[in-house]
Amino acid sequence: MLVPDPKVVRELLTKYATLRIAQAQRHSPVAERELEDVSYTLCVMMGTSGIEDAIARADALLAQGRPAATRTADPDGDSGLSLAV
Repeated sequence: MLVPDPKVVRELLTKYATLRIAQAQRHSPVAERELEDVSYTLCVMMGTSGIEDAIARADALLAQGRPAATRTADPDGDSGLSLAV
């Protein structure tokens, strides 16, 4: 099985979270379409049919790449928390 590039997965999760926040603040048809596209891409990359499962698998993939001691505080500002909104 192919494993997605963690950097690409992190970028997609960030974009997904950003678009969800934007939609919650002010509905936009353009942002809605982008959110659908990002959701679909995450599902395909993670081999799931639902965005919740895709986010869970993406979080697990990203957690695998970090030692346990750094999962709570990353020098890049990553708190180790899921980006799911």
